[in-house]
Amino acid sequence: MADPSSYRPRPGEIPDSPGVYRFRDEHRRVIYVGKAKSLRQRLANYFQDLANLHPRTRSMVTTAASVEWTVVSTEVEALQLEYSWIKEYDPRFNVKYRDDKSYPYLAVTMNEEFPRVQVMRGHKRKGVRYFGPYAHAWAIRDTVDLLLRVFPVRTCSAGVFKNAERTGRPCLLGYIGKCSAPCVGRISPEDHYELAEEFCDFMAGRTGTYLRRLEKQMAEASDEMEYERAARLRDDVGALKKAMEKNAVVLADATDADLIAVAEDELEAAVQIFHVRGGRVRGQRGWVTDKVEEITTSALVEHALQQLYGEESGDSVPKEVLVPALPDPVEPVQEWLTVRRGANVSLRIPQRGDKKALMETVQRNAQQALVLHKTKRASDLTTRSRALEEIADALDLDSAPLRIECYDISHLQGDDVVASMVVFEDGLQRKNEYRRFQIKGFAGQDDVRSMHEVITRRFRRYLAEKEKSGEWAGAEDAPVNGSSPGAPLAAEDDGVIGGPKDDDGRPRKFAYPPQLVVVDGGRPQVAAARRALDELGIDDIAVCGLAKRLEEVWVPGEEDPVVLPRSSEGLYLLQRVRDEAHRFAITYQRAKRAKRLRSGPLDEVPGLGETRKQALIKHFGSVKRLRAATIEQIQEVPGIGRKTAETIAVALARSAPAAPAVNTATGEIIDEEEPDTTGGSSGESVSAGLPDDRRGQET
Repeated sequence: MADPSSYRPRPGEIPDSPGVYRFRDEHRRVIYVGKAKSLRQRLANYFQDLANLHPRTRSMVTTAASVEWTVVSTEVEALQLEYSWIKEYDPRFNVKYRDDKSYPYLAVTMNEEFPRVQVMRGHKRKGVRYFGPYAHAWAIRDTVDLLLRVFPVRTCSAGVFKNAERTGRPCLLGYIGKCSAPCVGRISPEDHYELAEEFCDFMAGRTGTYLRRLEKQMAEASDEMEYERAARLRDDVGALKKAMEKNAVVLADATDADLIAVAEDELEAAVQIFHVRGGRVRGQRGWVTDKVEEITTSALVEHALQQLYGEESGDSVPKEVLVPALPDPVEPVQEWLTVRRGANVSLRIPQRGDKKALMETVQRNAQQALVLHKTKRASDLTTRSRALEEIADALDLDSAPLRIECYDISHLQGDDVVASMVVFEDGLQRKNEYRRFQIKGFAGQDDVRSMHEVITRRFRRYLAEKEKSGEWAGAEDAPVNGSSPGAPLAAEDDGVIGGPKDDDGRPRKFAYPPQLVVVDGGRPQVAAARRALDELGIDDIAVCGLAKRLEEVWVPGEEDPVVLPRSSEGLYLLQRVRDEAHRFAITYQRAKRAKRLRSGPLDEVPGLGETRKQALIKHFGSVKRLRAATIEQIQEVPGIGRKTAETIAVALARSAPAAPAVNTATGEIIDEEEPDTTGGSSGESVSAGLPDDRRGQET
């Protein structure tokens, strides 16, 4: 625990101007980001008597080891910079709402020649009109199915569209009248684009125009005794009204507004947002967060606004935002929203009428979301806590292992030997910290030696990170399997959810040590892992192994395993950790094997990318014909110059088969052309097509 006075800035050093400040811990990780109208006054509040601070603030300042700040011109700039840094550094003491990127939207791709209506998730794309978010994707599909009677816009994928263009036959929706079939020329690109704009107008709330127009056309058809056409128009009107009934009018005058409500207690807060467009509720979303800092309702609202509109612009920011409490001060936030929209935005608390009544409904939803979340989390926390306590008791640990790392080795009969590292914190997966390794210290199958290499490499990197931060300047970096000290590590980033970053407050590859290392295996693997840690001088990390056969827990130096009851929550957690490591390892091993089997002679040509490989195969038809071509003929392929053609010819000559294949049953010479891919030989293709049990056992 650090003393805040040890890093308190000198008097007069802090400027009396707007800015953003960062607290860092002893490892230089950013643990808190804040903004202030006056940096001097705000930071002075953190360096008062600890007894006067809120417990959460006291915990933050005693965890921190330094503070730094950046001066900006206005409070609006401070607001934007604070949001950017919270997204970048992910500080542990800041309020962080759960990301809502999984909410589905109804999207219309107006940036395409033939706009498409579809369900979209994730980050918003330029040129696409979004409506929502919706609670469920099926709600979007139900709405679209009703509207396609009146607005038969394209809904098919690019592949289906191109196939229909090629065959001249539309899909089923084109035959039943729910698509205008632009793929076969039934409608011009201009008319289809106009149809998509009408669809967007209707979804945006401008519904009266289309209803009145259809009702007028229906009356005219009836007067002209075109009863079949009148019946179709009647059904269209009914479909539009049914779609509108799904979103009843809640605010008059076609209001566009977002309503934000907050329900909170001492530990957590739930936020609910209703998106009202054209007077109708068009979407709903919600978040729950831990209150890891001392924070008021006004500050919670401000953070919610940052999360909601931090990456939005234009019409995505409504004209009116209704909140339960105004940020303090409100002017910078309102100006920031106005800049993002490009027009004035009203940020206020509803006082009376329909808007106040709707806000009460949103507030009830927030309260129910908080109650439901606490009910679920209480059960989960109880189970996870019991599991960690049982593991600590069984292994005789001083405290519960809050961070567990598990390692597994995978290979196919000694080929493509790889390893995985998975991380569980508080009994939950941390996929962004998963890592995977290639075994490069030796060739062949030796799980014990492989485990020793992986553990050594992982914790040698950990010691290097500590030394870089100045936290440790200990033993020399131990060699791995004969390699020299300081040799580069061969760990590969897994690419799941972000990946590692540099230091300076950002997450790093191997910066955090576990309290428990679990290996997939028995006594030999456990002994290898313990020996690797001892060689590096690490004695404060526990090691155990979980053997598959009897689910026995092995610990170093013990002749007999620890047997946990089959009903034990601790055993169940260890099994989950072990199975996740096995899944991650075997997935990587299979991917490497598949890549190796798909490789062909063109892969050996330096600087030859996938585009030019495909162009070569398309031009010559096969690798065999390409191998027989002259340099001048190879140069005829677009993008292939003289030097590249010579390199290709040399590479193919080196990889040419020494003798033709022979059918051993008949004695016949097989003179088949190589397949129309950039992949490997036919023998490899046969091997790749066999089931796993025909090719050998994976571990």
